[in-house]
Amino acid sequence: MSQTIEIIVSPTGETRIETKGFAGSGCREASQFSESALGNRVGEELTPGFHQQPDNHYVQQKDH
Repeated sequence: MSQTIEIIVSPTGETRIETKGFAGSGCREASQFSESALGNRVGEELTPGFHQQPDNHYVQQKDH
């Protein structure tokens, strides 16, 4: 799954950042630049993906 960051602006000017495709706290690191640019955070809603462990891809080499 690809990782995306969406910035949604409501008609009243409120902004919301939604991250998709991230596991664990990687979403916070990825969206930090946007949060800094938009100002103070009013709230935070964690998705189920936040509570997942990041998928660390590695290949185990077998001895022959």
